[in-house]
Amino acid sequence: MFNEKSGVSRRTFLTTSTSASAAVASGSLATNADLEQISGNVNTRSGPSALRITDMRIAHSDRSMLMRLDTNQGISGYGEIRYDCSKAHGLMLKSRIIGMNPCNVAEIFRKIKKHGGVGCDGGGVSGIEVACWDLAGKAWGVPVWQMLGGKMRDRVRLYCDTTSRPTGETMGNHLKERIAAGWTFCKMDLRPGGEDEITHTHGSTAGMFTGPAPDPTANRPVWGGFADGAGAPPPNRKIPMGAYNPYGEHLFTSTFFTDKALDWLADYCETVRGIVGYEIPIATDHLGHLPIEAFIKYARRLDKYNLAWYEDVVPWFYPDQLRRLKDACTTPLCTGEDVYLADGFKDLFEEQAISVVHPDLANVGGILETKKTIDLATQHGMASCIHNNNGPITLLASVHAAAGDQFLACEYHTADVPHFLDRIRRTDRPNDPIIDRGYVTVPDGPGLGIEINMDVLKANLHEGGLFEPTTQWDNESSFDGHM
Repeated sequence: MFNEKSGVSRRTFLTTSTSASAAVASGSLATNADLEQISGNVNTRSGPSALRITDMRIAHSDRSMLMRLDTNQGISGYGEIRYDCSKAHGLMLKSRIIGMNPCNVAEIFRKIKKHGGVGCDGGGVSGIEVACWDLAGKAWGVPVWQMLGGKMRDRVRLYCDTTSRPTGETMGNHLKERIAAGWTFCKMDLRPGGEDEITHTHGSTAGMFTGPAPDPTANRPVWGGFADGAGAPPPNRKIPMGAYNPYGEHLFTSTFFTDKALDWLADYCETVRGIVGYEIPIATDHLGHLPIEAFIKYARRLDKYNLAWYEDVVPWFYPDQLRRLKDACTTPLCTGEDVYLADGFKDLFEEQAISVVHPDLANVGGILETKKTIDLATQHGMASCIHNNNGPITLLASVHAAAGDQFLACEYHTADVPHFLDRIRRTDRPNDPIIDRGYVTVPDGPGLGIEINMDVLKANLHEGGLFEPTTQWDNESSFDGHM
């Protein structure tokens, strides 16, 4: 069953509008008095000024730590804690927002943003911010994009992520299937050896890297949590994507590509482009981290394949190194998925260190911080995409953030996961697919413009129940001035 039935359609809103609602519909600024007037002319199910948050609950499913904020007027708003976070990132903030009006998104955000940070630490703050926008839109009877000043497009382009394949031929054929399905922008992993679910043995990347041997007495996990003194998985063990990092642990390992590795990469790209052609943009997924000199060699060797960007080749907090690589190659550089707040991009913008900014809405602080980041990127002459390997709520929130600005594409990470989007449905077009040939039509329904399929969500829970009580977090406190 679906819940959260829409209280008002966009047509109802526009045909019953007063001068105040017309101002909002056109993207103009409106006062609180104007907004109160609107509530008397549309079929809202709440009194926005009296709306209060009463509870926070969590449902954990595939790539989605779904957060629900309940209110004293029977409407709920949804957000997502970044999928690889702990639910505690959100629940620790519950006591700080109970009793507040979710329509005052800026006030709530100002109160909790100090509890966010880079990477997963931004997950709880971002999820709450999204849920508050969803509630505010439902209370006022307008879509989130309208409250942000209107939209510049009716559809938002997605780019389709495609995880590792062992050969250029298998990758090229899979991308060809993507193109046939209507996708107009793709991304692929591009790493020597093709790590994704391939059986690796010691020496599978022999001769591809020059670097010091790992300390055999050390028992430190490499990227993905693999603990092995030799820096490689045990023989004949099948492992998931990202669990094995043949590059070493970080850019300080003095590990470099050899010509054998570069030959392998060039042959891989040549094969992919031979199958899909050069017309469609193909970006590369997370590559780093190696010394900047290693990536200069990498970039110069692969530039001729017209890739859309090299992603995360150097940590985002080294803008000087990114600028050095940018000046040495002709392929755009892209980064930003772990940055918190639009202000966190300041050095990247001011030093012109990248060509494509790539915030993750579930980490950067939510919808408004994503929009601010896109605005700033435009001012600095940079293209904007949105990173997203989260669930359906974050996908639709990203669409709202991207609807009103110069924008390239938003990531969709789960094209190979059947029925991934079945847990939501649009309120304005309930029978339409969420994604149509690589695009999402910007919703016109109130809030995020979606409702939750509780049956599908329940069938895909990873741990715990469906929005179980979280009373143990009701009185969580600290000396942060929240009381």
